[in-house]
Amino acid sequence: MNEPLSFVHPHANSPWGTYISQVDRVVPYLGHLARWSETLKRPKRTLIVDVPIEMDNGDVAHFEGYRVQHNLSRGPGKGGVRYHPDVTLEEVMALAAWMTVKCAAVNLPYGGAKGGIRVDPKRLSIKELERMTRRYTSEIGIIIGPQRDIPAPDVNTNGQIMAWMMDTYSMNTGTTATGVVTGKPIHLGGSLGRVKATGRGVFVTGREAARRLGLKLDGARIAVQGYGNVGSSAAELFAQAGGTVVAAQDHTGTIFNDKGLDIADLAAHVKEHGGVGGFAGGEAMDGEAFWDTRCDILIPAALEGQISAARAHRIKARLVLEGANGPTVPEADDILAERGVLVVPDVICNAGGVTVSYFEWVQDFSSFFWSEDEINVRLDKIMVDALKKIWDTADRHKITLRTATFAVACERILTAREERGLYP
Repeated sequence: MNEPLSFVHPHANSPWGTYISQVDRVVPYLGHLARWSETLKRPKRTLIVDVPIEMDNGDVAHFEGYRVQHNLSRGPGKGGVRYHPDVTLEEVMALAAWMTVKCAAVNLPYGGAKGGIRVDPKRLSIKELERMTRRYTSEIGIIIGPQRDIPAPDVNTNGQIMAWMMDTYSMNTGTTATGVVTGKPIHLGGSLGRVKATGRGVFVTGREAARRLGLKLDGARIAVQGYGNVGSSAAELFAQAGGTVVAAQDHTGTIFNDKGLDIADLAAHVKEHGGVGGFAGGEAMDGEAFWDTRCDILIPAALEGQISAARAHRIKARLVLEGANGPTVPEADDILAERGVLVVPDVICNAGGVTVSYFEWVQDFSSFFWSEDEINVRLDKIMVDALKKIWDTADRHKITLRTATFAVACERILTAREERGLYP
Protein backbone atom coordinates (compact mmCIF):
# COMPACT_ATOMS: atom_id res chain seq x y z
CA MET A 1 0.00 0.00 0.00
CA ASN A 2 1.41 3.42 -0.95
CA GLU A 3 1.56 5.91 1.92
CA PRO A 4 0.95 9.60 1.09
CA LEU A 5 3.82 11.72 2.34
CA SER A 6 1.55 13.63 4.74
CA PHE A 7 0.94 10.50 6.75
CA VAL A 8 4.41 8.98 6.92
CA HIS A 9 5.86 8.73 10.43
CA PRO A 10 4.60 11.96 12.02
CA HIS A 11 6.71 13.27 14.89
CA ALA A 12 5.46 11.57 18.05
CA ASN A 13 4.76 14.80 19.92
CA SER A 14 3.32 16.73 16.98
CA PRO A 15 -0.49 17.16 17.08
CA TRP A 16 -1.03 14.63 14.29
CA GLY A 17 1.50 12.24 15.83
CA THR A 18 -0.31 12.48 19.17
CA TYR A 19 -3.62 11.70 17.49
CA ILE A 20 -2.19 8.72 15.57
CA SER A 21 -0.79 7.34 18.83
CA GLN A 22 -4.22 7.66 20.44
CA VAL A 23 -5.84 5.76 17.56
CA ASP A 24 -3.24 3.00 17.76
CA ARG A 25 -4.00 2.54 21.46
CA VAL A 26 -7.71 2.05 20.86
CA VAL A 27 -7.51 -0.49 18.00
CA PRO A 28 -7.36 -3.53 20.37
CA TYR A 29 -10.77 -2.55 21.76
CA LEU A 30 -12.57 -2.20 18.42
CA GLY A 31 -13.22 -5.89 17.74
CA HIS A 32 -14.16 -6.65 14.12
CA LEU A 33 -14.30 -2.89 13.40
CA ALA A 34 -10.50 -2.76 13.66
CA ARG A 35 -10.34 -3.63 9.94
CA TRP A 36 -11.63 -0.12 9.27
CA SER A 37 -9.21 1.63 11.64
CA GLU A 38 -7.03 2.99 8.84
CA THR A 39 -10.01 5.22 7.98
CA LEU A 40 -9.33 7.14 11.18
CA LYS A 41 -5.76 7.91 10.13
CA ARG A 42 -6.62 9.58 6.82
CA PRO A 43 -8.52 12.85 6.45
CA LYS A 44 -11.27 12.56 3.88
CA ARG A 45 -10.56 15.94 2.33
CA THR A 46 -7.80 18.53 2.77
CA LEU A 47 -7.95 22.00 1.25
CA ILE A 48 -5.07 24.50 1.22
CA VAL A 49 -5.96 27.97 -0.01
CA ASP A 50 -4.15 31.20 -0.79
CA VAL A 51 -5.82 34.17 0.89
CA PRO A 52 -4.67 37.40 -0.80
CA ILE A 53 -5.99 40.72 0.53
CA GLU A 54 -5.29 44.38 0.01
CA MET A 55 -3.85 45.91 3.17
CA ASP A 56 -4.85 49.36 4.40
CA ASN A 57 -1.61 50.83 2.98
CA GLY A 58 -2.33 49.47 -0.51
CA ASP A 59 0.06 46.51 -0.37
CA VAL A 60 -1.18 43.03 -1.26
CA ALA A 61 -0.51 40.40 1.41
CA HIS A 62 -0.90 36.64 1.07
CA PHE A 63 -1.92 34.30 3.89
CA GLU A 64 -2.13 30.53 3.83
CA GLY A 65 -5.45 29.01 4.89
CA TYR A 66 -6.69 25.46 5.49
CA ARG A 67 -9.93 23.52 5.82
CA VAL A 68 -9.74 19.82 6.62
CA GLN A 69 -12.69 17.42 6.69
CA HIS A 70 -11.46 14.40 8.58
CA ASN A 71 -14.46 12.07 8.53
CA LEU A 72 -18.05 12.59 7.37
CA SER A 73 -19.46 9.12 8.01
CA ARG A 74 -21.86 10.31 10.73
CA GLY A 75 -22.88 13.65 9.26
CA PRO A 76 -21.61 17.00 7.95
CA GLY A 77 -18.23 18.29 9.10
CA LYS A 78 -18.12 20.41 12.25
CA GLY A 79 -15.20 22.33 13.63
CA GLY A 80 -13.73 25.72 14.38
CA VAL A 81 -11.52 28.13 12.50
CA ARG A 82 -8.42 29.50 14.23
CA TYR A 83 -6.22 32.48 13.35
CA HIS A 84 -2.72 31.99 14.74
CA PRO A 85 0.86 32.48 13.47
CA ASP A 86 1.72 28.84 14.25
CA VAL A 87 -1.18 27.22 12.34
CA THR A 88 0.00 24.35 10.10
CA LEU A 89 -1.74 21.79 7.95
CA GLU A 90 -0.67 19.00 10.31
CA GLU A 91 -2.15 20.83 13.29
CA VAL A 92 -5.44 21.41 11.48
CA MET A 93 -5.55 17.73 10.45
CA ALA A 94 -5.20 16.69 14.09
CA LEU A 95 -7.80 19.17 15.29
CA ALA A 96 -10.24 17.93 12.63
CA ALA A 97 -9.62 14.33 13.71
CA TRP A 98 -10.20 15.18 17.37
CA MET A 99 -13.47 16.84 16.31
CA THR A 100 -14.55 13.58 14.67
CA VAL A 101 -13.91 11.73 17.93
CA LYS A 102 -15.45 14.49 20.06
CA CYS A 103 -18.71 14.63 18.11
CA ALA A 104 -19.05 10.85 18.24
CA ALA A 105 -18.19 10.75 21.95
CA VAL A 106 -21.24 12.89 22.77
CA ASN A 107 -23.23 11.21 19.98
CA LEU A 108 -23.82 14.28 17.82
CA PRO A 109 -24.75 13.67 14.15
CA TYR A 110 -21.56 15.29 12.87
CA GLY A 111 -18.22 14.39 11.41
CA GLY A 112 -15.04 16.28 12.25
CA ALA A 113 -13.55 19.26 10.45
CA LYS A 114 -11.28 22.19 11.24
CA GLY A 115 -9.90 25.29 9.59
CA GLY A 116 -7.28 27.93 10.12
CA ILE A 117 -5.16 30.72 8.70
CA ARG A 118 -1.49 31.21 9.52
CA VAL A 119 -1.63 34.82 10.67
CA ASP A 120 -1.18 36.97 13.74
CA PRO A 121 -4.58 38.69 13.79
CA LYS A 122 -3.35 41.27 16.29
CA ARG A 123 -1.25 42.77 13.49
CA LEU A 124 -4.30 43.39 11.29
CA SER A 125 -6.72 46.28 11.43
CA ILE A 126 -10.39 45.45 11.80
CA LYS A 127 -10.94 46.09 8.07
CA GLU A 128 -7.98 43.90 7.11
CA LEU A 129 -9.33 41.17 9.39
CA GLU A 130 -12.72 41.42 7.70
CA ARG A 131 -11.23 41.28 4.19
CA MET A 132 -9.11 38.26 5.11
CA THR A 133 -12.09 36.46 6.67
CA ARG A 134 -14.31 37.10 3.67
CA ARG A 135 -11.66 36.01 1.17
CA TYR A 136 -10.93 32.85 3.18
CA THR A 137 -14.64 32.05 3.33
CA SER A 138 -14.96 32.48 -0.43
CA GLU A 139 -11.97 30.19 -1.00
CA ILE A 140 -13.31 27.37 1.21
CA GLY A 141 -16.89 27.98 0.05
CA ILE A 142 -16.59 25.06 -2.35
CA ILE A 143 -16.65 22.56 0.55
CA ILE A 144 -18.62 24.24 3.37
CA GLY A 145 -22.38 24.58 3.80
CA PRO A 146 -25.18 23.97 6.33
CA GLN A 147 -25.40 20.30 5.33
CA ARG A 148 -21.76 19.87 4.30
CA ASP A 149 -19.36 21.48 6.79
CA ILE A 150 -20.19 24.04 9.48
CA PRO A 151 -17.33 26.23 10.83
CA ALA A 152 -17.33 27.82 14.30
CA PRO A 153 -15.09 30.07 16.44
CA ASP A 154 -11.78 28.80 17.79
CA VAL A 155 -8.49 30.45 18.80
CA ASN A 156 -8.55 34.19 17.97
CA THR A 157 -11.93 34.02 16.21
CA ASN A 158 -15.31 35.09 17.56
CA GLY A 159 -18.94 35.88 16.80
CA GLN A 160 -18.08 38.85 14.58
CA ILE A 161 -15.84 36.71 12.40
CA MET A 162 -18.61 34.11 12.17
CA ALA A 163 -21.01 36.87 11.10
CA TRP A 164 -18.65 37.85 8.28
CA MET A 165 -18.30 34.21 7.23
CA MET A 166 -22.08 33.71 7.24
CA ASP A 167 -22.65 36.89 5.25
CA THR A 168 -19.98 36.03 2.68
CA TYR A 169 -21.33 32.51 2.16
CA SER A 170 -24.88 33.89 1.94
CA MET A 171 -23.91 36.51 -0.65
CA ASN A 172 -22.15 33.88 -2.76
CA THR A 173 -25.13 31.49 -2.65
CA GLY A 174 -27.87 34.11 -2.95
CA THR A 175 -29.70 33.13 0.23
CA THR A 176 -29.36 33.92 3.91
CA ALA A 177 -27.80 30.71 5.27
CA THR A 178 -27.67 31.17 9.04
CA GLY A 179 -26.81 27.49 9.57
CA VAL A 180 -23.50 27.64 7.66
CA VAL A 181 -21.60 28.62 10.83
CA THR A 182 -22.26 28.47 14.56
CA GLY A 183 -21.06 30.75 17.32
CA LYS A 184 -22.78 33.69 15.61
CA PRO A 185 -24.15 36.80 17.33
CA ILE A 186 -27.55 36.12 18.90
CA HIS A 187 -29.48 38.40 16.53
CA LEU A 188 -28.05 36.55 13.50
CA GLY A 189 -29.25 33.13 14.65
CA GLY A 190 -26.74 32.48 17.40
CA SER A 191 -27.64 30.46 20.47
CA LEU A 192 -27.87 31.60 24.04
CA GLY A 193 -25.25 29.85 26.17
CA ARG A 194 -22.83 29.29 23.28
CA VAL A 195 -20.08 31.67 24.42
CA LYS A 196 -19.52 29.88 27.75
CA ALA A 197 -20.53 26.40 26.58
CA THR A 198 -17.03 24.95 26.28
CA GLY A 199 -16.03 26.20 29.72
CA ARG A 200 -19.31 24.92 31.12
CA GLY A 201 -18.59 21.48 29.67
CA VAL A 202 -15.18 21.52 31.38
CA PHE A 203 -16.91 22.35 34.66
CA VAL A 204 -19.64 19.71 34.31
CA THR A 205 -17.21 16.89 33.46
CA GLY A 206 -14.86 18.14 36.19
CA ARG A 207 -17.66 18.14 38.73
CA GLU A 208 -18.57 14.54 37.85
CA ALA A 209 -14.93 13.42 37.92
CA ALA A 210 -14.33 15.14 41.27
CA ARG A 211 -17.36 13.40 42.72
CA ARG A 212 -16.00 10.01 41.67
CA LEU A 213 -12.62 10.87 43.19
CA GLY A 214 -14.20 12.01 46.44
CA LEU A 215 -12.78 15.50 45.82
CA LYS A 216 -14.97 18.29 47.17
CA LEU A 217 -15.17 21.34 44.92
CA ASP A 218 -15.79 23.60 47.90
CA GLY A 219 -12.28 24.66 48.85
CA ALA A 220 -10.56 22.88 45.93
CA ARG A 221 -7.46 24.66 44.61
CA ILE A 222 -7.52 25.26 40.85
CA ALA A 223 -4.85 26.33 38.34
CA VAL A 224 -5.82 27.44 34.84
CA GLN A 225 -3.45 27.61 31.87
CA GLY A 226 -4.92 29.66 29.05
CA TYR A 227 -7.27 32.31 30.39
CA GLY A 228 -9.32 32.93 27.27
CA ASN A 229 -12.96 32.12 26.75
CA VAL A 230 -12.72 28.48 27.87
CA GLY A 231 -10.36 28.88 30.82
CA SER A 232 -12.07 31.95 32.25
CA SER A 233 -15.57 30.47 31.92
CA ALA A 234 -14.49 27.27 33.66
CA ALA A 235 -12.71 29.25 36.39
CA GLU A 236 -15.84 31.32 37.02
CA LEU A 237 -18.03 28.22 37.40
CA PHE A 238 -15.57 26.45 39.70
CA ALA A 239 -15.33 29.60 41.83
CA GLN A 240 -19.13 29.71 42.07
CA ALA A 241 -19.00 26.10 43.30
CA GLY A 242 -16.65 27.12 46.11
CA GLY A 243 -13.33 26.45 44.41
CA THR A 244 -10.28 28.68 44.80
CA VAL A 245 -8.43 29.66 41.63
CA VAL A 246 -4.85 30.11 42.83
CA ALA A 247 -2.95 30.43 39.51
CA ALA A 248 -3.66 31.56 35.97
CA GLN A 249 -1.43 31.75 32.92
CA ASP A 250 -1.77 33.06 29.38
CA HIS A 251 0.41 34.64 26.70
CA THR A 252 0.75 37.84 28.76
CA GLY A 253 2.08 36.28 31.94
CA THR A 254 1.53 34.01 34.94
CA ILE A 255 -0.08 35.11 38.21
CA PHE A 256 -0.47 33.41 41.59
CA ASN A 257 -2.34 34.08 44.82
CA ASP A 258 -2.24 31.37 47.46
CA LYS A 259 -5.47 32.68 49.00
CA GLY A 260 -7.24 32.80 45.64
CA LEU A 261 -7.57 35.20 42.72
CA ASP A 262 -10.67 37.40 42.66
CA ILE A 263 -12.35 36.07 39.50
CA ALA A 264 -14.54 39.13 38.91
CA ASP A 265 -11.59 41.55 39.26
CA LEU A 266 -9.46 39.31 37.04
CA ALA A 267 -12.16 39.24 34.35
CA ALA A 268 -12.26 43.05 34.33
CA HIS A 269 -8.45 43.20 34.11
CA VAL A 270 -8.35 40.72 31.20
CA LYS A 271 -11.04 42.67 29.34
CA GLU A 272 -9.08 45.91 29.71
CA HIS A 273 -5.53 44.64 29.21
CA GLY A 274 -5.99 41.56 27.00
CA GLY A 275 -4.56 39.04 29.44
CA VAL A 276 -3.74 38.15 33.04
CA GLY A 277 -0.29 39.75 33.05
CA GLY A 278 0.03 42.66 35.46
CA PHE A 279 -3.05 41.76 37.52
CA ALA A 280 -2.73 43.53 40.87
CA GLY A 281 -4.60 40.80 42.74
CA GLY A 282 -1.86 38.25 42.23
CA GLU A 283 1.92 38.07 42.21
CA ALA A 284 3.79 37.49 38.98
CA MET A 285 5.62 34.19 38.73
CA ASP A 286 7.90 32.52 36.23
CA GLY A 287 5.93 30.84 33.47
CA GLU A 288 7.56 27.44 33.92
CA ALA A 289 6.90 27.55 37.67
CA PHE A 290 3.18 27.37 36.89
CA TRP A 291 3.55 23.60 36.50
CA ASP A 292 4.75 23.31 40.12
CA THR A 293 1.60 24.96 41.50
CA ARG A 294 0.09 23.10 44.44
CA CYS A 295 -3.48 22.48 43.33
CA ASP A 296 -6.25 19.89 43.23
CA ILE A 297 -7.47 20.59 39.70
CA LEU A 298 -5.37 21.67 36.72
CA ILE A 299 -7.12 23.03 33.63
CA PRO A 300 -4.88 23.28 30.54
CA ALA A 301 -7.00 25.47 28.24
CA ALA A 302 -4.38 26.93 25.90
CA LEU A 303 -2.83 25.14 22.89
CA GLU A 304 -1.66 21.62 22.05
CA GLY A 305 1.33 19.84 23.56
CA GLN A 306 1.59 21.87 26.78
CA ILE A 307 1.91 18.93 29.18
CA SER A 308 5.21 17.33 28.23
CA ALA A 309 6.76 14.31 29.93
CA ALA A 310 8.95 16.59 32.05
CA ARG A 311 6.00 18.70 33.17
CA ALA A 312 3.88 15.60 33.86
CA HIS A 313 6.33 14.59 36.58
CA ARG A 314 5.89 17.98 38.28
CA ILE A 315 2.11 18.36 38.24
CA LYS A 316 0.66 18.36 41.77
CA ALA A 317 -3.03 18.09 40.82
CA ARG A 318 -5.23 15.05 41.40
CA LEU A 319 -7.40 15.92 38.40
CA VAL A 320 -6.50 17.34 34.97
CA LEU A 321 -9.35 18.74 32.88
CA GLU A 322 -8.34 19.26 29.25
CA GLY A 323 -10.05 22.47 28.16
CA ALA A 324 -7.67 22.74 25.19
CA ASN A 325 -7.39 20.30 22.30
CA GLY A 326 -4.45 17.90 22.56
CA PRO A 327 -2.67 19.55 25.52
CA THR A 328 -1.10 16.30 26.77
CA VAL A 329 1.46 14.34 24.74
CA PRO A 330 1.15 10.51 24.88
CA GLU A 331 4.27 9.99 27.01
CA ALA A 332 2.95 12.50 29.55
CA ASP A 333 -0.41 10.72 29.52
CA ASP A 334 1.31 7.53 30.63
CA ILE A 335 3.27 9.32 33.35
CA LEU A 336 0.15 10.95 34.77
CA ALA A 337 -1.67 7.60 34.77
CA GLU A 338 1.23 5.94 36.60
CA ARG A 339 1.20 8.73 39.18
CA GLY A 340 -2.53 8.31 39.78
CA VAL A 341 -3.49 11.66 38.27
CA LEU A 342 -6.89 11.40 36.59
CA VAL A 343 -7.10 13.06 33.16
CA VAL A 344 -10.49 13.90 31.68
CA PRO A 345 -9.53 14.05 27.99
CA ASP A 346 -10.25 16.90 25.61
CA VAL A 347 -12.54 14.82 23.39
CA ILE A 348 -15.13 14.70 26.16
CA CYS A 349 -14.03 17.45 28.56
CA ASN A 350 -14.31 20.36 26.11
CA ALA A 351 -17.19 18.96 24.03
CA GLY A 352 -19.63 21.47 25.53
CA GLY A 353 -18.85 23.96 22.76
CA VAL A 354 -19.69 21.67 19.87
CA THR A 355 -22.78 20.41 21.73
CA VAL A 356 -24.25 23.90 21.98
CA SER A 357 -23.11 24.54 18.40
CA TYR A 358 -25.31 21.59 17.50
CA PHE A 359 -28.18 23.20 19.42
CA GLU A 360 -27.58 26.43 17.49
CA TRP A 361 -27.61 24.59 14.15
CA VAL A 362 -30.86 22.82 15.04
CA GLN A 363 -32.45 26.11 16.15
CA ASP A 364 -31.39 27.80 12.90
CA PHE A 365 -33.08 25.10 10.82
CA SER A 366 -36.31 25.28 12.81
CA SER A 367 -36.22 29.06 13.37
CA PHE A 368 -37.27 28.31 16.95
CA PHE A 369 -34.93 29.31 19.75
CA TRP A 370 -34.54 27.98 23.28
CA SER A 371 -33.91 29.82 26.54
CA GLU A 372 -30.46 29.75 28.13
CA ASP A 373 -31.81 27.61 30.97
CA GLU A 374 -33.08 25.06 28.44
CA ILE A 375 -29.71 25.12 26.70
CA ASN A 376 -27.79 24.50 29.93
CA VAL A 377 -30.10 21.69 31.09
CA ARG A 378 -29.78 19.92 27.74
CA LEU A 379 -26.00 20.45 27.69
CA ASP A 380 -25.50 19.14 31.22
CA LYS A 381 -27.53 16.00 30.52
CA ILE A 382 -25.65 15.18 27.32
CA MET A 383 -22.26 15.71 28.99
CA VAL A 384 -23.13 13.69 32.11
CA ASP A 385 -24.65 10.79 30.12
CA ALA A 386 -21.69 10.70 27.71
CA LEU A 387 -19.15 10.69 30.53
CA LYS A 388 -21.00 7.90 32.34
CA LYS A 389 -20.85 5.63 29.28
CA ILE A 390 -17.16 6.43 28.84
CA TRP A 391 -16.42 5.78 32.50
CA ASP A 392 -18.26 2.45 32.38
CA THR A 393 -16.15 1.49 29.36
CA ALA A 394 -12.96 2.50 31.19
CA ASP A 395 -13.91 0.43 34.22
CA ARG A 396 -14.87 -2.59 32.11
CA HIS A 397 -11.61 -2.68 30.15
CA LYS A 398 -9.42 -1.17 32.89
CA ILE A 399 -8.19 1.56 30.56
CA THR A 400 -7.77 5.33 30.86
CA LEU A 401 -10.64 7.71 30.23
CA ARG A 402 -8.90 8.87 27.04
CA THR A 403 -8.68 5.38 25.54
CA ALA A 404 -12.24 4.69 26.71
CA THR A 405 -13.49 7.87 25.02
CA PHE A 406 -11.77 6.84 21.79
CA ALA A 407 -13.21 3.32 22.12
CA VAL A 408 -16.79 4.61 22.46
CA ALA A 409 -16.39 7.23 19.73
CA CYS A 410 -14.46 5.13 17.23
CA GLU A 411 -16.96 2.29 17.54
CA ARG A 412 -19.70 4.71 16.51
CA ILE A 413 -17.63 6.21 13.68
CA LEU A 414 -16.51 2.89 12.23
CA THR A 415 -19.94 1.30 12.59
CA ALA A 416 -21.29 4.12 10.42
CA ARG A 417 -18.41 3.59 7.98
CA GLU A 418 -19.08 -0.16 7.79
CA GLU A 419 -22.85 0.18 7.41
CA ARG A 420 -22.52 2.82 4.69
CA GLY A 421 -20.02 0.68 2.82
CA LEU A 422 -17.63 1.85 0.13
CA TYR A 423 -18.77 3.75 -2.96
CA PRO A 424 -18.38 2.89 -5.74
